[in-house]
Amino acid sequence: MDGTHQQRRRGDTRQRIQDVALELFAEQGYEKTSLREIAEHLDVTKAALYYHFKTKEEILVSIFEDLSQPIEDLIEWGGRQPHTLATKQEIVRRYSGALAGAAPLFRFMQENQATIRELRIGEMFKDRTLRLRDILIDPDAELVDQVRCISALFTLHAGMFVMQDVEGDPEAKRKAVLEVATDLVTQAHQGA
Repeated sequence: MDGTHQQRRRGDTRQRIQDVALELFAEQGYEKTSLREIAEHLDVTKAALYYHFKTKEEILVSIFEDLSQPIEDLIEWGGRQPHTLATKQEIVRRYSGALAGAAPLFRFMQENQATIRELRIGEMFKDRTLRLRDILIDPDAELVDQVRCISALFTLHAGMFVMQDVEGDPEAKRKAVLEVATDLVTQAHQGA
């Protein structure tokens, strides 16, 4: 077996562990899920699981890093762009897509806030949100326009959770939330 093929198989196992762990964390809570249970659901030994991850937190951090990589890429991209309305609208659009792609993780984070605060992913998420905020906000803009830009981010976050219980097509709801977030950024720019 060549190195690339072996690497891909190891990657598949890692992915399966993450998927099953996130499912169990969401179903029964992070605290109540053990590594042994994760191994049983995967039909592997605890030693096989341990080869990839030593702790539950390691699994959760790896899920967070993988699913939120598009957000990290967006922050890096946004930091290199001119501070224009078009850039900000593009950031909001891409962020909406990144959040949708990581929906199971963010649902878990929403439902397990106390756990998240204790683990380092809470800090990692907060750090990413603040870095995005710094790209969206013009420091010399009116305070009300700075609030609009921050509110655009929170609109996207809230839209993921609050809109879940609202009747309708998920994609239509995501587009409606995105439209409101884009309006906020656009309004903030008109004040400039």
